Amino acid sequence: MKLITTLFATAISAIAMTGCDRDRNSEISPQIKRESTEATQAAPQTLPAPGSADPAAIAQANRLFEDFFQEHLSRSPQFMTFLGVKEDYGKWDDLSPEFAQETHDINLRQLATLNKLDPSKLDDATYLSLQLAKRKLEQEIEAYKWRLHSYPVNQMYAVHTGVASLLINQHRIDNADDAEAYIARLNALPAHFDQLQKNLEACAEAGTIVPKFVFPYVISDAKNLITGAPFDDGDDSTLFADFKGKVEQLAIDSERKEQLVGKARSALLSSAGPAYRKLIAYLQQLEKRATTDDGVWKLANGDEFYAFKLRQYTTTDLSADEIHEIGLQEVARIHGEMREIMQRVAFDGSLQDFFEFMRTDEQFYYPNTADGKQRYLEKATEIIDTMKGRLDELFTTKPKADLIVKAVEPFREKSAGKAFYQRPAPDGSRPGIYYANLYNTKNMPTYQMEALAYHEGIPGHHMQLSIAQELEGIPKFRKFGSYTAYTEGWGLYAELVPKEMGFYQDPYSDFGRLAMELWRAGRLVVDTGIHSKRWTREEAINYLLQNTPNPKGDVVKAIERYIVMPGQATAYKIGMLKIVELREKAKQALGDQFDIRQFHDTVLANGAVPLDILEVLVERWIEQEKQR
Repeated sequence: MKLITTLFATAISAIAMTGCDRDRNSEISPQIKRESTEATQAAPQTLPAPGSADPAAIAQANRLFEDFFQEHLSRSPQFMTFLGVKEDYGKWDDLSPEFAQETHDINLRQLATLNKLDPSKLDDATYLSLQLAKRKLEQEIEAYKWRLHSYPVNQMYAVHTGVASLLINQHRIDNADDAEAYIARLNALPAHFDQLQKNLEACAEAGTIVPKFVFPYVISDAKNLITGAPFDDGDDSTLFADFKGKVEQLAIDSERKEQLVGKARSALLSSAGPAYRKLIAYLQQLEKRATTDDGVWKLANGDEFYAFKLRQYTTTDLSADEIHEIGLQEVARIHGEMREIMQRVAFDGSLQDFFEFMRTDEQFYYPNTADGKQRYLEKATEIIDTMKGRLDELFTTKPKADLIVKAVEPFREKSAGKAFYQRPAPDGSRPGIYYANLYNTKNMPTYQMEALAYHEGIPGHHMQLSIAQELEGIPKFRKFGSYTAYTEGWGLYAELVPKEMGFYQDPYSDFGRLAMELWRAGRLVVDTGIHSKRWTREEAINYLLQNTPNPKGDVVKAIERYIVMPGQATAYKIGMLKIVELREKAKQALGDQFDIRQFHDTVLANGAVPLDILEVLVERWIEQEKQR
């Protein structure tokens, strides 16, 4: 199977919140601090002595970083498209086992080359780049062992929906050649899906088949993409409408436009349609071999695999049991703060009664109509625009790229997550996008709108990811790299910061903030419950229903997400706890000298980093501030 190198191609995968009182931190931080200290022992604690940097060695290292990035980039037409590079514009990534082996061999060679560099000759920035490059390569090399433990087709990210999303959202048509490349990609789908099917079968033979509940989702998504013209007499299908709309905007004569549309129609009928139908038929057969066991404990060496995923996502050595316990403690603490909200609004009843009130009272939901969905988008845009006007209070560095709010496209809204963020194009041709899933507005309560917009948009992912890819003087792999604990930890932290600025004035909205944080705390419990403690899907669903205010549809979709993405959901709260811990440490060390803007710039100034390296960077900043 193809192993997508996260060091260089993170952006292609598909995807991806409390008061910081000292008592709360004293409960959790020692455990997080322990793991961070242990992890940091393996990471370099000191930099080369001042004046020891060698310009030639620095230049050599940075040439290697760029060459290695370009080597992997040249092997991924889809990542090039994501970056706005129109090379191999009519091709898909190679999904073959042979290509995956080649990638593994390249990673081994690149790591061996980096290990030959002398760190003592590098300056601070290049030294950090070297450590990050080596750690990422080491992780990818370890991940190769687990290449048959993945679910390449699931309801969260999948090859067959990913190609459609790329064509719609990333494949720009600026001229007739771009349109021809789009058509070429449609014609290449049969071979691409054949590779996918072989990978799915290899996984199945190794005992890795996605749980049975997933199949109706992925089959439905595939059918949606071949519904409508030219496949039947309905309205234009998703891809046909996208292609026609883009071509219509071109400054070419109508005859040429008609010719291109005709070629796209033929490609859909002769290539894309048959490819999807063949894949659907295979998935329908594979479904018969699937089981209802949900955790990865069912896979070969499943416990070892899950421990790897936890290390990968959290960038810590916390065990599943430790993460589970942190989750239980955080759930209990947040429940206490929610009871305070209940008193503020004079609610008479238990916490579970209050949850039911928040789930069902119509005042908290827009109508599930076109008008209701539009109102949601307008309100979310208003929230983000208001925060834009307050950014100078939080940051000295701000992104150039703009941010817009969009609804998740109809073809994938039924199975997609609740909300997510898409980076802007590096060349400025596409803004950052906060996607809200409005398939059912009952799953998008208004009391969570503020926290959700802050997380996915500003000051959350848009600030972090846009600033990262706009950084100057660092290798490209760092601009587009990702560590989930850092990235999602920041997103969750970004829900807290507006509270400290005076937002969340409505107590129900403040409850929504706590509900979002509770959701992430609950993830620590259910993710480890499913994959380590062998909870069933139903047990995990019941836990969130009893301990969070989220509606059942929201809960079911979330648990199903955690099942197919083992470990990923634990990174949010672990990362947020570390960022809050580091901020409190800086406040205590610097007193009146502490500047929240400089702290935020320190956290974001180097792009995504593992949590132990983030701790080193913040501690170094603290010492520099003390010396000033």
